Amino acid sequence: MPDIIVSDDGAVRTLRMNRPEKKNALTLSMYEGMAEAIEGAAARDDLRCLLITGHETGFCAGNDIGDFVEMTTSGALGAPILRFLHALNRSEKPLVAAVAGRAVGVGTTMLLHCDHVVAAEDAVLSTPFVALGLVPEAASSLIAPRLMGHARAFELLVMGRPLTATAAKAAGIVNTVVAAAELESAALAAAREIAALPPHAVAASRRLMRGAQAQIDGHIEAEAEAFRKRLVSPEAKAAFAAFLNKKK
Repeated sequence: MPDIIVSDDGAVRTLRMNRPEKKNALTLSMYEGMAEAIEGAAARDDLRCLLITGHETGFCAGNDIGDFVEMTTSGALGAPILRFLHALNRSEKPLVAAVAGRAVGVGTTMLLHCDHVVAAEDAVLSTPFVALGLVPEAASSLIAPRLMGHARAFELLVMGRPLTATAAKAAGIVNTVVAAAELESAALAAAREIAALPPHAVAASRRLMRGAQAQIDGHIEAEAEAFRKRLVSPEAKAAFAAFLNKKK
């Protein structure tokens, strides 16, 4: 089975991360596949909403650790990662997410670009960037303080304190918390509800609500530059070495 499964059901396109044996840690090819699915939907008038989901045992464990270790040597942030992040920001189609289990790193920050997030009761969001000697990404350092306020965003992005599904709802990241067995149906129902609305009015409303796309694009690039520098820093190398030793 492919690591990214893209399926269209009426007006809803579903992007499913499908690497459960690695807790849906994203490889560069998975970033490419997701970016392509989001960008490809732009040319399809019949597609009116995108649903991002994972596996019932976990949404996304963040970036594949092997890719990260390689980046600490090269200092290069893979182009597919940036392509995916910009695709999220530039999407003209509404984005819905269905989150079960752990959403780590980019598994959390991609949710900040979504218009409607449904979480299972067991969902836990976390962003351990700073603990790994890194910085936040996906324009989260811009979007999260706007959404949550500086204090709560600092707890999440810098201190790395996790958010339960209920806490994420209180912070404004999650719309609805449901039983795990109801997650997929609830998220699909929300996506279909959005898809049934007049599409041009939805698109115009989203543009007004989301603010300047160029500003978020610029913040993604600024974070990426800081991320590249941090990848080759002594702090990041030491943090990754400690992490890998712990896994042995």
